[in-house]
Amino acid sequence: MASSAWRKLKKSLKSKLSFLSTPTPTNPTTDDNARITTATPPPVPTSSSSSSFSARLSRSFSLHSSSGVRVEGPVQKKIFFVMRLIWWSKLKVVEMYLCFAIILLLLLLLSQKKCAICLRSLRKGQGQAIFYAECSHPFHFNCIADSTKHGNLKCPICRSKWKDVPFQAPRNVPNFQRTGSVHAHVPPYNAPPVQIEAEHFSDDEVLSDVPSDESLSSRPQAITVKTFTEYPAVSASESFSKFGVLARVRAPPLDNTLPHHRAPIDVVTVLDVSGSMASKLILLKRAVNFIIQNLGPSDRLSIVTFSSSARRMLPLRRMSGSGREDATSVVDSISAIGGTNIVAGLKKGVQVLEERRQHNSVATIILLSDGCDTQSHNAQNRLEYLKSLPASIFPSNNTSREGSKQPTFPVYTFGFGSDHDSSAMHAISEASHGTFSFIESINILQDAFARCIGGLVSIVARHVQLKVKSASPGVQILSIPSGRHKNKIFDQGHQAVIDIGDMYAEEEKEFLVFLSIPVSPVVDGEERLANTSLVDVSCFHKGSVSMDTVQVEGERVQIRRPPTLSPTDQVLCLEVDRQRNRLLVTETIAKTQRMAEMGDLKGAQALLAKQLSTLLTTASSRAGDDLCNQLEAELKETRERMETRELYERSGRAYVLSGMSSHSWQRAATRGHYTAISSEGGNSDTRTTTSYETPSMTSMVLKSQILNLAPRE
Repeated sequence: MASSAWRKLKKSLKSKLSFLSTPTPTNPTTDDNARITTATPPPVPTSSSSSSFSARLSRSFSLHSSSGVRVEGPVQKKIFFVMRLIWWSKLKVVEMYLCFAIILLLLLLLSQKKCAICLRSLRKGQGQAIFYAECSHPFHFNCIADSTKHGNLKCPICRSKWKDVPFQAPRNVPNFQRTGSVHAHVPPYNAPPVQIEAEHFSDDEVLSDVPSDESLSSRPQAITVKTFTEYPAVSASESFSKFGVLARVRAPPLDNTLPHHRAPIDVVTVLDVSGSMASKLILLKRAVNFIIQNLGPSDRLSIVTFSSSARRMLPLRRMSGSGREDATSVVDSISAIGGTNIVAGLKKGVQVLEERRQHNSVATIILLSDGCDTQSHNAQNRLEYLKSLPASIFPSNNTSREGSKQPTFPVYTFGFGSDHDSSAMHAISEASHGTFSFIESINILQDAFARCIGGLVSIVARHVQLKVKSASPGVQILSIPSGRHKNKIFDQGHQAVIDIGDMYAEEEKEFLVFLSIPVSPVVDGEERLANTSLVDVSCFHKGSVSMDTVQVEGERVQIRRPPTLSPTDQVLCLEVDRQRNRLLVTETIAKTQRMAEMGDLKGAQALLAKQLSTLLTTASSRAGDDLCNQLEAELKETRERMETRELYERSGRAYVLSGMSSHSWQRAATRGHYTAISSEGGNSDTRTTTSYETPSMTSMVLKSQILNLAPRE
């Protein structure tokens, strides 16, 4: 069998190399194990014979692999040169055949290429046309057409400039049927002019009628402020170095009876439509259509897509009847192909908002991607390319003196799957005051969008500020751990301001203010004061529609100062304790995330286990507090996702960063597989509970889930 196979191989190779045969030499040796000898040495090819030899060699060895990719170019020429040297060398026939077989195998391996734009295989039979550039590099035709339609005329591989680029013909060419007459008249087809994207985006649809003074005559509902002290009393003869006062801020509910009960919004969806999105396109379209159907007639939507380049598919349109129809048509026309250029997509989205003629009071961007930015693979630092983002979503990039006056557009980022750049998505959302959601399964994408939109369409208070002022001599404000909300302590610790920003209907945010309390002063040389006023807490905000300033005077925070403390005076406030637990758990998870990035997974696991034990011994946890139950579940889930490096890279990093984003803004974000809604009684699975979720978010997610259960046509 082996000798038969060898004879077949020799026969095949001889047929391949028959074109190289020279005139039969005199007295040649025919033994396979002997060297090829001739009476006279073979003639050296002349320039003409050499070129003829190379041409025949090229024709014979211009191989086509099973994928339909032709091997040619500089690499092929070098291989042909080596083959010529082998042929004219004095090798045994067997050795020469083996050399040629190795080279043939090398050519076949070189033929297995991938498109440098979408990184997918260039294979025959996958419904994709192959384009060969002047530099001999192959690409998917659609990938290169998408890359060059915006003026990109350089090869993505060798960066050589092209003279000829592909043109993608329109797909709605009439299909003329043959008739019986060979002289049948076929009307000429005039191709429509290529639609060039406008340089500026000042074509946004005008806003709906401005609300009249009568409709705005009712004063906007005020935010409520409630305070809690860590202990009800402190001994009059003792000082307290870090006493906690909790300020809870709660936004009013939506009043649907009013014609203008919430702030209208301008939303730009920036959608990843690269080649990796092809299998997820149906669910993506369904999720975007959910947004379209749940925006009001005063809200405006723009759609931007990006792959290797970015394109605005829909200008800012009001989501009325015709606007919804146009938006739905645009979504249905989306196709997935090409690379991933996140920066180009965000720049286009920012341009839509910056160049609009009219402004709704709230403007935001929703970014969705399942991959890393393929245009920044040469950057030394993975996040280096974020420095090219506009300052209106990445304020640290602003170098002008007017930077503080420039508005910031919140970017709500959604990364799904195991391949998205969670570090970049988290950095973008944190810098722009948005949130980062990690969607582990594409099936919950619509629910994740629903949670985000449920909040955005329920903004009832804008530019909320919480002010804290010392109410007694010696009482000093030490610190306010407010997460990503900016705070400022001034006047030597006697005053502080927390910038909360916009608030959703019935949204709650809690802030711990740590104070230094002195010994109670002596009055008239005999008695100490029975009470100490700690701080005055007040709140200022603007109405979501009228933008009228509303001032909320909070209560003065006081504690008793008895000579000796009773057992009830030493009872810890559960509200303060649970908030302290949240801060400690958040700080621990952030620290373990840094340890995991440095490869210390064992140390991170140990720290998480220690924090879990500490949490379970606290008063609020023992009392069965819902937030503590969620923190316990979060610590356990984080430990599971940090068990191995592979697991951390696949899902742990994104899960942790999404949780950090949610805690830092005290705002709901989607994490992992789940979007289940917690029950009122607190009996839901803590692994599925979403912290900080407002009633509007819950209602919108429930609507999405009911819609998913309904049969589809």
